[in-house]
Amino acid sequence: MKEQTVMLAIETSCDETAAAVVVNGRKVLSNIIDSQIDIHTLYGGVVPEIASRKHMEKIVPVVDHALSTAGLTFSDLDAVAVTYGPGLVGALLVGVAYAKALAFASGLPLVGVHHIEGHISANYIENEELTPPFLCLVVSGGHTHLVNVVDYGKYEILGRTRDDAAGEAFDKVARAIGLGYPGGPKIEKAAKEGDPEAFHFPRPGFGEGCYDFSFSGLKSAVLNTLNEYKMKGTSFSQADVAASFQAAVTEVLVTHAMEAVEKTGAKKFAIAGGVASNGALRKAMEDACREKGIAFFHPSPILCTDNAAMIGAAGYYDFIAGKRAGMDLNAVPNLVLG
Repeated sequence: MKEQTVMLAIETSCDETAAAVVVNGRKVLSNIIDSQIDIHTLYGGVVPEIASRKHMEKIVPVVDHALSTAGLTFSDLDAVAVTYGPGLVGALLVGVAYAKALAFASGLPLVGVHHIEGHISANYIENEELTPPFLCLVVSGGHTHLVNVVDYGKYEILGRTRDDAAGEAFDKVARAIGLGYPGGPKIEKAAKEGDPEAFHFPRPGFGEGCYDFSFSGLKSAVLNTLNEYKMKGTSFSQADVAASFQAAVTEVLVTHAMEAVEKTGAKKFAIAGGVASNGALRKAMEDACREKGIAFFHPSPILCTDNAAMIGAAGYYDFIAGKRAGMDLNAVPNLVLG
């Protein structure tokens, strides 16, 4: 194995076309993200067909930009990593097809990466001291997972959402109170001006010893409250609803996470995914970890959103473990972690 492994990573699982060059899974030479958020905002959410078409337009220039920013060419690479699931099947196919073509033409090894594994691995980039084992809460628009990271590439799912993911609930509540898309950042901003105790929304759970999540009931409780106000012809405060909803989600996430810490005896805890950039969640989780005397880790906001640097981090550890993908690699929209 070479002392230094230079990997090109590609991520197209949803609405960001991203490419990065990562060395040894931790040093990022470039991390280029072309977001489609302005386009999908017009429709109140991601339109899969549009996302796929935009990936096709952007994949080549984004990869070229990543290489030029890193000051490298294809001949300097040791491997190519690409997200192959989970995600939107059409979007995934663009990245997978490009990565396979590149690997075939150049003779470079190909590594298929699990998207959630990528989010977890984002923590390695800025935290040199972080090594498994540790617990990680992955919270995004499509996923809410509580994961025991046993080792690099080895995971035990302790809990997952049974319905809506946390980020999905943020988007739906934001739309209901008139804030629009994307819901996460808009609710966080509005919540800063609101009272988190103005409304007491439910904190759903499944009893002691179960770490699964459910945000559908919480979302419905918010929508029912708003409907009551509308039927009575009375107004409500966007900020208060946002703050109260955010407080409920945060409490559920922190409670489940700390119960898992108690059960496993973990000494390190990390968060990842788009919702992990939420300031209120970060602070609450950091405070909870401090109270328990355990180390807390999180990526910078840019590494919480979908990006290719995290795929390069995960891909490196898969690569040195000997994992390789063939030219039959396909997109797996419902790919399971484990």
